[in-house]
Amino acid sequence: MLIDTHAHLDEQSFHVDLPEVLDRAQQAGVNEILTIGITLATSQAAVELAKSYPQVHAVVGIQPNYVAEMKPDDFEQIVELAKEDCVVGIGETGLDRYWDHAPIELQVEWFRKHIELSQSINKPFIVHCREAEVDVVEVLRECSKNAPLNGVMHSFCGDRETADACLELGMHISFAGMVTFKKNNDLREVAKAIPLNRVFVETDSPYLAPVPLRGKRNEPANVVQTARCLADLHDLTLEEFANATTENAQRFFSLS
Repeated sequence: MLIDTHAHLDEQSFHVDLPEVLDRAQQAGVNEILTIGITLATSQAAVELAKSYPQVHAVVGIQPNYVAEMKPDDFEQIVELAKEDCVVGIGETGLDRYWDHAPIELQVEWFRKHIELSQSINKPFIVHCREAEVDVVEVLRECSKNAPLNGVMHSFCGDRETADACLELGMHISFAGMVTFKKNNDLREVAKAIPLNRVFVETDSPYLAPVPLRGKRNEPANVVQTARCLADLHDLTLEEFANATTENAQRFFSLS
């Protein structure tokens, strides 16, 4: 059994065949999926999907590239959504210097607010980080002074130094299809060094399809490919790795 800890099931590419996508996931042994919000509208959609499909759980928040587009009461509505039983986390939040769709100062402000919400309601947070590792670690260190952190670095592609800093702060590390790409030997070395009890596996579908499916629409069933790569790195069977990461995710997200 595997858990896809990060997918975007509300994306338009899933509108035509979501039931079939979920069936294929089930057949592949992916019994639970977290669908992640990036705006108020997608967070609301995540909640509706979680209420419609028992194997789906919702995570709600405003992704850093969208914080400049927020309406005045958007975050207040996120706070209300976060109280729903089907919502198991806050995010995705974080920082992004690659696209630079919002001033970094504004991203930092809302990153902190998402972490504070996580700390106040005792639900974990999910971090998006793109070319902003130093900034993200700085914010995490600041916020850790207020209360312990309960977060995960999603689709991690940073270096060993960043991973070690995040682990020291109590964070978990999640890997998506990029860890399977042939050129990403350095990322595989980082993944190999992460303690097994801190690792999650995800698809970030419909993006980042793993080898040998690159170029195709990604979907939760494909998390098996990434899990197999990570299992090999940890010298484990797929079943052993799946059991360990499923236990990690169930504990971290308080899944039944």
